[in-house]
Amino acid sequence: MIDHTGLSVSDFDRARAFYDAALAPLGITFMMQVPPEYTGGVKVGGYGRERPQFWLHEGAAQTPPVHMAFTAQTRADVNAFYHAAIAAGGADNGAPGLRPHYHPNYYGAFVRDGDGNNIEAVCHTPADTGV
Repeated sequence: MIDHTGLSVSDFDRARAFYDAALAPLGITFMMQVPPEYTGGVKVGGYGRERPQFWLHEGAAQTPPVHMAFTAQTRADVNAFYHAAIAAGGADNGAPGLRPHYHPNYYGAFVRDGDGNNIEAVCHTPADTGV
Protein backbone atom coordinates (compact mmCIF):
# COMPACT_ATOMS: atom_id res chain seq x y z
CA MET A 1 0.00 0.00 0.00
CA ILE A 2 2.77 2.50 0.86
CA ASP A 3 5.52 2.80 -1.73
CA HIS A 4 8.03 4.59 0.47
CA THR A 5 8.26 6.71 3.59
CA GLY A 6 10.83 8.32 5.79
CA LEU A 7 11.59 10.59 8.65
CA SER A 8 13.63 13.60 9.58
CA VAL A 9 16.50 12.94 11.99
CA SER A 10 18.46 15.45 14.05
CA ASP A 11 21.81 13.67 13.59
CA PHE A 12 22.03 11.82 10.30
CA ASP A 13 25.29 10.00 11.05
CA ARG A 14 24.04 8.78 14.45
CA ALA A 15 20.73 7.72 12.90
CA ARG A 16 22.46 5.94 10.04
CA ALA A 17 24.65 3.95 12.45
CA PHE A 18 21.56 2.99 14.47
CA TYR A 19 19.46 1.97 11.46
CA ASP A 20 22.37 0.16 9.77
CA ALA A 21 22.63 -2.09 12.84
CA ALA A 22 18.94 -2.36 13.74
CA LEU A 23 17.65 -3.15 10.25
CA ALA A 24 20.42 -5.54 9.19
CA PRO A 25 18.79 -8.59 10.88
CA LEU A 26 15.69 -7.88 8.77
CA GLY A 27 17.67 -7.95 5.52
CA ILE A 28 17.29 -4.18 5.11
CA THR A 29 20.40 -2.24 4.10
CA PHE A 30 21.42 1.32 3.33
CA MET A 31 21.10 1.42 -0.45
CA MET A 32 21.83 4.98 -1.51
CA GLN A 33 22.92 8.43 -0.42
CA VAL A 34 21.41 11.23 -2.48
CA PRO A 35 24.20 13.48 -3.81
CA PRO A 36 24.36 16.75 -1.84
CA GLU A 37 23.96 18.83 -5.01
CA TYR A 38 20.39 17.47 -5.23
CA THR A 39 19.52 18.14 -1.59
CA GLY A 40 21.01 21.57 -0.93
CA GLY A 41 23.73 19.93 1.13
CA VAL A 42 21.34 18.09 3.44
CA LYS A 43 22.11 14.41 4.05
CA VAL A 44 19.42 12.11 2.61
CA GLY A 45 19.69 8.33 2.31
CA GLY A 46 17.47 5.35 1.67
CA TYR A 47 17.13 1.83 3.06
CA GLY A 48 15.51 -1.20 1.53
CA ARG A 49 15.69 -4.83 0.54
CA GLU A 50 15.36 -4.49 -3.23
CA ARG A 51 15.06 -0.71 -3.56
CA PRO A 52 15.05 2.24 -1.15
CA GLN A 53 11.72 2.44 0.64
CA PHE A 54 12.64 3.97 4.00
CA TRP A 55 14.39 7.34 3.88
CA LEU A 56 16.29 9.39 6.42
CA HIS A 57 16.47 13.15 5.94
CA GLU A 58 18.77 15.33 8.04
CA GLY A 59 16.82 18.08 9.80
CA ALA A 60 14.78 18.71 12.89
CA ALA A 61 13.60 15.56 14.68
CA GLN A 62 10.01 14.51 13.95
CA THR A 63 7.52 16.26 16.21
CA PRO A 64 5.81 14.39 17.59
CA PRO A 65 7.95 11.26 17.20
CA VAL A 66 6.55 8.68 14.78
CA HIS A 67 6.01 4.92 14.77
CA MET A 68 7.59 2.87 11.97
CA ALA A 69 7.06 -0.90 11.76
CA PHE A 70 9.28 -3.12 9.62
CA THR A 71 8.31 -6.60 8.45
CA ALA A 72 10.33 -9.52 9.80
CA GLN A 73 10.24 -12.94 8.16
CA THR A 74 10.55 -14.88 11.42
CA ARG A 75 10.22 -14.33 15.14
CA ALA A 76 13.95 -14.94 15.41
CA ASP A 77 14.45 -11.95 13.11
CA VAL A 78 12.33 -9.83 15.47
CA ASN A 79 14.53 -10.94 18.38
CA ALA A 80 17.71 -10.16 16.41
CA PHE A 81 16.37 -6.72 15.44
CA TYR A 82 15.62 -5.90 19.06
CA HIS A 83 19.04 -6.94 20.35
CA ALA A 84 20.88 -5.18 17.51
CA ALA A 85 18.86 -2.00 18.01
CA ILE A 86 19.51 -1.96 21.76
CA ALA A 87 23.24 -2.60 21.19
CA ALA A 88 23.26 0.31 18.71
CA GLY A 89 21.92 2.74 21.31
CA GLY A 90 18.17 2.25 21.01
CA ALA A 91 15.99 2.42 24.10
CA ASP A 92 13.68 -0.45 25.03
CA ASN A 93 10.03 0.27 24.27
CA GLY A 94 8.73 -3.31 24.35
CA ALA A 95 10.77 -6.50 24.35
CA PRO A 96 10.09 -9.20 21.74
CA GLY A 97 6.89 -11.08 22.34
CA LEU A 98 3.36 -11.88 21.26
CA ARG A 99 0.84 -9.04 21.14
CA PRO A 100 -2.38 -11.09 20.85
CA HIS A 101 -4.53 -8.02 21.44
CA TYR A 102 -3.48 -6.94 17.90
CA HIS A 103 -3.70 -10.39 16.30
CA PRO A 104 -3.10 -13.95 17.57
CA ASN A 105 0.18 -14.26 15.61
CA TYR A 106 1.44 -10.68 16.09
CA TYR A 107 5.02 -11.02 17.36
CA GLY A 108 6.82 -7.71 17.70
CA ALA A 109 9.54 -5.73 19.42
CA PHE A 110 9.79 -1.98 19.92
CA VAL A 111 12.73 0.39 20.43
CA ARG A 112 13.13 4.15 20.49
CA ASP A 113 15.75 5.61 18.17
CA GLY A 114 17.96 8.59 19.10
CA ASP A 115 15.16 11.04 18.32
CA GLY A 116 12.49 9.13 20.26
CA ASN A 117 10.77 7.51 17.27
CA ASN A 118 9.11 4.17 18.04
CA ILE A 119 10.74 1.64 15.72
CA GLU A 120 9.24 -1.85 15.51
CA ALA A 121 9.95 -5.18 13.87
CA VAL A 122 6.93 -7.45 13.48
CA CYS A 123 6.30 -10.99 12.27
CA HIS A 124 2.74 -12.17 11.55
CA THR A 125 3.44 -15.85 10.94
CA PRO A 126 2.65 -18.55 13.50
CA ALA A 127 5.38 -19.70 15.87
CA ASP A 128 8.53 -20.88 14.15
CA THR A 129 11.57 -22.71 15.35
CA GLY A 130 13.60 -19.51 15.58
CA VAL A 131 12.10 -18.16 18.79
